[in-house]
Amino acid sequence: MDVHASLEAPCSAARLFTFVDDLAKYPEWMTLTHRVDALAADGEQPAWQVELRARVGPLARSKRLRMQRTAYDPDQHRVVFERVESDGRRHSPWVLRAEVLPRGEESTLHMHLHYGGALWTGGVLERVLGDQISDGRERLVALTSSTR
Repeated sequence: MDVHASLEAPCSAARLFTFVDDLAKYPEWMTLTHRVDALAADGEQPAWQVELRARVGPLARSKRLRMQRTAYDPDQHRVVFERVESDGRRHSPWVLRAEVLPRGEESTLHMHLHYGGALWTGGVLERVLGDQISDGRERLVALTSSTR
């Protein structure tokens, strides 16, 4: 499954990037990220334990992932997070790429999520993800518009 999304934000690229370069900030604007805990870096790139949760009618599905930042270019406002589990087993790939482009006093965020497994695919869950993205856009624009 590959999902592409973008948004226009009324703030600088640097400000918008501060909301997408650290997974611990995602629960502020993306409710799919139910919980995110930073993990010790121990010399590697930063990593987070991420719990994804989505409701489908009366049912809730959740998934825990260890995500690691595998590429980071703050000057170009680009970041990549990939699933890197520490249990020695093979896992379905999850890759999240984010890039923020300046547009004068505003900016554009482009995100791409790749999931290479079968558990979370299917029309219903893809619709739920679409709803989550739409709601997340509104929250992120509101957050980047505030002066806090």
